[in-house]
Amino acid sequence: MATDDSFLHLARPLGPANVGAAFTTAPLNVIIQPQAIFSILDHSLRRNADQDRVIGTLLGTRSEDGTEVEIRSCFAVGHTETTDQVEVDMEYQKQMLALYLKANPKEVLVGWYATSSELNTFSALIQNFYGGQGDGTWPHPAVHLTVSTEPGKDIETRAYISAPVGVTAERAADSAAFIPVPHDVRYGEAEKSGLETIANAKDTDSRTTSIFSDIEMLERAIEEVLSMIDRVSRYVESVMDEEAPASTALGQFLLNTLALAPKVELADIERDFNNHIQDVLVVSYLANTIRTQMELSNRLATAPLTLGGGEASGAGESGGQRSQRGGKGGRGGQQRNQDRGAEEIRA
Repeated sequence: MATDDSFLHLARPLGPANVGAAFTTAPLNVIIQPQAIFSILDHSLRRNADQDRVIGTLLGTRSEDGTEVEIRSCFAVGHTETTDQVEVDMEYQKQMLALYLKANPKEVLVGWYATSSELNTFSALIQNFYGGQGDGTWPHPAVHLTVSTEPGKDIETRAYISAPVGVTAERAADSAAFIPVPHDVRYGEAEKSGLETIANAKDTDSRTTSIFSDIEMLERAIEEVLSMIDRVSRYVESVMDEEAPASTALGQFLLNTLALAPKVELADIERDFNNHIQDVLVVSYLANTIRTQMELSNRLATAPLTLGGGEASGAGESGGQRSQRGGKGGRGGQQRNQDRGAEEIRA
């Protein structure tokens, strides 16, 4: 006997279709860069006291098939929201979007964000604006990113896309079915170093931390690697002693990781490392020697101006005064000789 099962079918979200318009698939995965999260948090901290949430525009890249979206940057958009209506500065959003796309031609409009996990009718209106034709993301669906910024709680991010809901165009304009999509916050080595430095400041009373040097960063990285190796060794020993269940996936991952290790003898690695250290020390010594020589040359060049300039000018002035006095004496002697010659003529 057949049984009728009730279910809800949600179609793949697509924008309002026109005749001849090409459909594209919805994004299956959303990648978020840390700088976008920091910009959203900074916008939330600067909001007015009477605002429950703030919104903004998301920019990033989209794969050729539209199945993956990467959010790289964002900018704030002013809006006023009450219990009855919402007003968004559309003109500001269009001008800022044009400037951002001119400065970053590889990025495109991908959606918008809000600092609240609540989804309401106003969210549907804004979603339809960002996903519309013309200045929106059409034919791709707009991504809606929510970031919870409640004090004392962990930051929670969610990503949505929407599908049109409503039997009429007027009803569909202010309605939308938000569908969660997988998302992930990814960062590279540079972002990881910055995030670890920021994380160290949360345990201090002053909320400040110092920047590590290259040697300190290398030391921390080596300590972290040694800690991971020790943790893996304990796990392998516990599996061999039948104290922990074995995992085929983890064993395959460890095998692939160990296969990446170079087949080099330990003595060769130590010799190459020592040679590299000696090269670094020689370069550092030469750089310090050149710096010292340049400073010494600058001091020797400026020494006559700072030390001997006053004495030379004083000696010149005293010599001039003596020559002037000598000149006066010579003129007096010539006058006496002329007087003597005149007396001899009279005699």
